[in-house]
Amino acid sequence: MEYIGPFRTVTVLGRGGMGRVVLGVAPDGRYVAVKQVHAELAEGEGFRARFRREVDASRRVAGGYTAAVIDADADPDAETPWLASQFVPGPSLRRAVDAAGPLSEDAVRRLAAGLAHALADVHRAG
Repeated sequence: MEYIGPFRTVTVLGRGGMGRVVLGVAPDGRYVAVKQVHAELAEGEGFRARFRREVDASRRVAGGYTAAVIDADADPDAETPWLASQFVPGPSLRRAVDAAGPLSEDAVRRLAAGLAHALADVHRAG
């Protein structure tokens, strides 16, 4: 079994240039999304400082359109920094469109409104 911090990993949800996101299980049984930084990126102090700022900013964001931060390890001595947030189940936009075709005009408007609310929450948090 692999753990990232206190979270047992279940599966990889995605990979990118910065690292990977895994589905994890918290000690209390709830699911979380854990963003783990690539080890080679974590070696740079400049990158670690930016990641710490990202964690701090993410903790300040609150709203119904963003996933809450559950825990993080952005400590300079952490082997690989990570950030755990609330897991919101559902398909990616790509999968939804691949499965059901283009979104309706109403669905696009609702999606855009939700994204606008999320961006407003992020900007309010600084």
